Amino acid sequence: MALVIAGERSGAGKTTVTIALLAYLIRRGLNVQSFKVGPDYIDPMFHAFVTGRPCRNLDAILTSESYVKKCFSRHIQDVDYALVEGVMGLFDGVSRKNQESRSHDTDTRINYRKEEGNYDFSFASTAHVAYLLNLPVLFVIDCSRLSGSVAAIAHGFRSFNPDLKFAGLVLNRVASDRHLELLQDALKPLNLPVLGVLRRDEAVTIPDRHLGLIPAEELPNLHAAIDKLADLVAVSFDWEQLLPLLAATRNGGGEGSEQLSGRHSLPSGIVTKKDDVVNSLGKQFGVRIAVARDRAFNFYYQDNLDLLEELGAQLVFWSPLDDSVFPDNVQGLYFGGGFPEVFAQKLSGNVLIRDAVRSAIFSGMPTYAECGGLMYLCDSIVDFDGNSWPGVGVLETAAAMGKRLTLGYREAVAVRDSSVLTALDEVWGHEFHRSHLTVEPSNPVYHSWRYGKRGEVEAVAEGWGVCQVHASYLHLHWGARPDIPARFLQRCADFDCKGVLGDRESELDFFI
Repeated sequence: MALVIAGERSGAGKTTVTIALLAYLIRRGLNVQSFKVGPDYIDPMFHAFVTGRPCRNLDAILTSESYVKKCFSRHIQDVDYALVEGVMGLFDGVSRKNQESRSHDTDTRINYRKEEGNYDFSFASTAHVAYLLNLPVLFVIDCSRLSGSVAAIAHGFRSFNPDLKFAGLVLNRVASDRHLELLQDALKPLNLPVLGVLRRDEAVTIPDRHLGLIPAEELPNLHAAIDKLADLVAVSFDWEQLLPLLAATRNGGGEGSEQLSGRHSLPSGIVTKKDDVVNSLGKQFGVRIAVARDRAFNFYYQDNLDLLEELGAQLVFWSPLDDSVFPDNVQGLYFGGGFPEVFAQKLSGNVLIRDAVRSAIFSGMPTYAECGGLMYLCDSIVDFDGNSWPGVGVLETAAAMGKRLTLGYREAVAVRDSSVLTALDEVWGHEFHRSHLTVEPSNPVYHSWRYGKRGEVEAVAEGWGVCQVHASYLHLHWGARPDIPARFLQRCADFDCKGVLGDRESELDFFI
């Protein structure tokens, strides 16, 4: 089995509880795999910081219901414990209006119609994922302004959909022994066990900024906070009941345990180099991809990186922020999202790297950039203080920070071929940013709608295509669409970097 950590709303304390549970298990020398419901990048960074293992996102919109189940099953095969951190409130998801079928999801759909005595819950919510995986819910309640009402909240959430299983409660931000006594007295009639209590403690608060929590890499005192959380839950959580609930139940190699390759994911052709040598699932490196990964660019789904490697790519991680030399002998560039606006001055000051990136792109090197990566490729980035910092200068627009948050799932249709898509391809992505472009693309790569609103609202032009660049605010998870990275790698394999950034003939001789 495993547990889903859910809350009544955003900010209830799901991430704190999840990190605390992970820290305690790791302290005991146990191996544990974590998962995160939804499209979030930052919470998984904290999971990985604690466990030393990549956290996996479970998102039925960006991928599919079948992929969610297979991804979960695959990644619990070699661990003893597993947990899933939810997203927002337990039942917060999206409407499935006009989304009854999708070309890349062949699973039989669960019927969510309202029936007598049984309310439906939203698609891609924490409840949806708990139902798909048949996992019990550990429900976190922020008790900072509650006493007797805690029982109404717990009862309401537990009874809202009887198909869900509740393992118990965690009472978070409890002020005092007297406060705890009032909460426990109110909850007694429910026969719903309290499996953990966390007191109010500013010392274990994780700071945030405009897009949520500050990433783990930027917090020098994070180790101390995590150690304190492990100390707290060691004595305030009921581990006799929790450990069996957290134990991962492996399926013995059944459906979903296979690698997400072969018949479930990867195209049969994989990638062909110009000399017609076909890569065989990473057994030889055919294409070198430079992946920007540092404090400015760190929003990547691990499944995307895994797919690139399974398709035969060698990933070369580098830092546009700190490196002074552009990676040698690469045939493609991958810029994920992140916080280039926070580090705009330093990114701009690294002129040698900006020039090298611009030169590589104008030479025709295939480049994929999401959100923060798109911002970096612009003429400039305008930060929250109104300061303008030169960017790479490939996209003739500026990315200006503002107060307005653009957030939500998107359905998009490619209006022309790009380095990752062909015209009329449909994708489902996610936007999360406070910047906007001062000049919109004149020849966009997408027509985009809010998820479920296609046909009801006018499409928005989205994404830039210059040279072999595909740059967009949309974050994509490739798990259910391995044809996307396969197309990108094929374009990269076709690109000849000789005379541009070095001669890789000797290196190819080594691999061939």
